Amino acid sequence: MGVEGVGFYEIARNHPDRPALLAPGVPMTYGELHAEVNRLSNALGGLGLGPGDSLATVLGNRPEFLTVLLAAFQSGLYLVPVSRHLTASEIGYILADSGAKAVVTESALAGVVAGAADEAGIPAGRRVSVDPAEGFGSMAELCATGSADPPEKRQMGSIMLYTSGTTGRPKGVRRPLMDIPPELVLDLMRQTLMSHLGLEPGDEVHLAIGPLYHSAPCVHALMSLNLGHALVVAEHFQPEETLELIQRHGVTNSFMVPTMFHRMLALPDDVRARYDLSSLRQVYHSAAPIPVETKQRTMDWWGPVLYEYYGSTESGPVVVATPEQWLARPGTVGCAVDGVQIKILDPDGAELPPGETGLIYASGQPGFEYHDDPEKTASAMRGDFYTPGDLGHLDEDGWLYMSDRRTDLIISGGVNIYPAEIENALLQHPAVGDVAVIGVPDDDWGQRVVALVEPAGGAAAGDALAAELLAHCEPRLSKLKHPRRIEFRESLPRTPSGKLSRRRVREDYLGERAG
Repeated sequence: MGVEGVGFYEIARNHPDRPALLAPGVPMTYGELHAEVNRLSNALGGLGLGPGDSLATVLGNRPEFLTVLLAAFQSGLYLVPVSRHLTASEIGYILADSGAKAVVTESALAGVVAGAADEAGIPAGRRVSVDPAEGFGSMAELCATGSADPPEKRQMGSIMLYTSGTTGRPKGVRRPLMDIPPELVLDLMRQTLMSHLGLEPGDEVHLAIGPLYHSAPCVHALMSLNLGHALVVAEHFQPEETLELIQRHGVTNSFMVPTMFHRMLALPDDVRARYDLSSLRQVYHSAAPIPVETKQRTMDWWGPVLYEYYGSTESGPVVVATPEQWLARPGTVGCAVDGVQIKILDPDGAELPPGETGLIYASGQPGFEYHDDPEKTASAMRGDFYTPGDLGHLDEDGWLYMSDRRTDLIISGGVNIYPAEIENALLQHPAVGDVAVIGVPDDDWGQRVVALVEPAGGAAAGDALAAELLAHCEPRLSKLKHPRRIEFRESLPRTPSGKLSRRRVREDYLGERAG
């Protein structure tokens, strides 16, 4: 079936019967979703929201998130998606800092959000829930007050995401709004994604498996709807359930994080063999370094469908590696996309030659600023080049290889040690379910390497396993990179986007030792 029109709104007008949402719940067409988006857009004025204002969501993965997103995008609003895992005070800070005039949540999170809204001064009349929740207005009732026709004035909005940050409070990444219809910007985004990532309009099915309040899953879901794809919104990631969803709905593309691949590979062989995944054509991944062996095993299983890119909330994708490019250069995260230049700089800003590790800087990112923090904005820039604080190196041909975040670097005996490299080696042992490698203070060495391991199901933690893991490191890592100590944990903290929270691991570990 052909797809006429630029972006979601035109596709919905030209092909109202086209499938938009396949799951969960009752399937929804583009026309039905468009009508609900228009109702909400027309009703937001009644809440006192106008162009340039901020509207926050605190939602799990559910279709209503897409309704709010698409309404904000044609109403000139900043949508501020907030993680549902945060505490009331953490949510309250983001609501206040972003100047959110209203917040949309769900009953399961209503208690925490009520406390956050109190802290941020959002009045009761501007608190909305997608399902019944005491103290919150009903989104269905709010939508019922608005017309299903497009708003008279349609202006492009923006997503204002908050970076997790490594120190201090998170900061909102804010881009200037333009007084133009959303189709113009969405068409530019669509063309960019099509050229860089190989996505095409048509009868595709996108699996939204990552948290939609996070940058990449949100943008992939949005762009899928702007290409006429149907969406399957998964409430959360479960390894076997994900395989079942791919088979049942004929999923053709998705965005995942490396942890998901590792956990699906850990399923028993007979479970993995149970599912037909032949519909998959493109599975994108980013957010964290991936072990070469994990990626190779996944493509041995799924075929050459893994597309990798590197970027950040601030910059968007700056390098991309197709499956074929990665197979020719295992370990690369990609080569610069059109319009972007990558440099590796030392701490003083001097450019480093190929093969030497330093801070990754990229030019060509869309203009942004950290909300109300010009100093942080300036500190991330060198001229027209921006750094997210990650370390890596370029090879002679300009392909980028990522090492770690600067804040996670371990310096032991004057030697730079990258935790991700050690974690990637340990993750290849079948008894390792998850692992965090941290540097802890040491009088002799400055820092010593400690590995905190979450055993895989059925593996017995203890001295015997610790010795086995050290032996496993022998052929894979030089001696100075071997953990000085291996300890076991029932679980390790990861962010909803799949990034390991080494800062939390380190703080908890040092807190235990101090207690």
